Amino acid sequence: MIQYWLIVGSKKNWHVAFQNNNIWGLKPFQQLQALWNMIREGDGLLFYVSKPVHGIVGFGYVATKFRQNHPLWPEEIKNNSVIWPLRFEFDIEYCLPPSLWESKKYTSKDLQNITRMVFQCLPIEEVEAARKALGLEPLTSTQKLNLSEIRDSNIQTDITHDDLKDYLAEIGRIQNFVVDKEYPIESGFLDVVWRRVQRSVPTYAFEVQVRGDIYHAIAKLKHAHDLWNSHIFLIANKSQKTKLEELLSGTFHEIANHLKFIDIQLVGELL
Repeated sequence: MIQYWLIVGSKKNWHVAFQNNNIWGLKPFQQLQALWNMIREGDGLLFYVSKPVHGIVGFGYVATKFRQNHPLWPEEIKNNSVIWPLRFEFDIEYCLPPSLWESKKYTSKDLQNITRMVFQCLPIEEVEAARKALGLEPLTSTQKLNLSEIRDSNIQTDITHDDLKDYLAEIGRIQNFVVDKEYPIESGFLDVVWRRVQRSVPTYAFEVQVRGDIYHAIAKLKHAHDLWNSHIFLIANKSQKTKLEELLSGTFHEIANHLKFIDIQLVGELL
């Protein structure tokens, strides 16, 4: 079930978030940690600007969440330390331009009473009221495209390991990610990673296995997930899927619900 989260921040913090490719962070307090653990991809977000605006100015969705171990925000860079390590990236559904924040924002008496917390789950009635006030359709009419809707591909199979890495890199660039091929990790190199901004850790990690043993590829992906909470993908032939399932039910059972398999023939169509 989708939850809807109210994010409270100053005008300055919102400008920084938008300038850093839509990243928000929370301090590692016990209560905030518990809420951060409850966040799921696809959850709704309501952007609340504190003093002097005091109102909701936009809506979005959680894209992914991760722990940050590198300074990103100006205050962190200045102090060379991570202050808000509990991060999540978000996609914007709608946001008022800053010049209209004070005049067009949505607020209510109930909303004013609960914004002392910088992050919290919001009742659905308040979400609907805010959407109506900002001219958006009710939640029942909101639809999102699932990756599962992409059909299988019938492209040629004579594709090389380097071709696939190039395809994955280009897909990432099209979506405005910072892309790296042969990204260093303790156990070697990851074939391709995508990062939201230059200073962030890998949000997505890919290993390409055209032939041979997939064990070491999975081991590197597990390491990426353990280190950075990265979304991890194995690109391989369908014939290797049985072996993958065996490893995920045994040696690598900890990442069985996190690792995604992509058929080699699908990558070209995704591009």
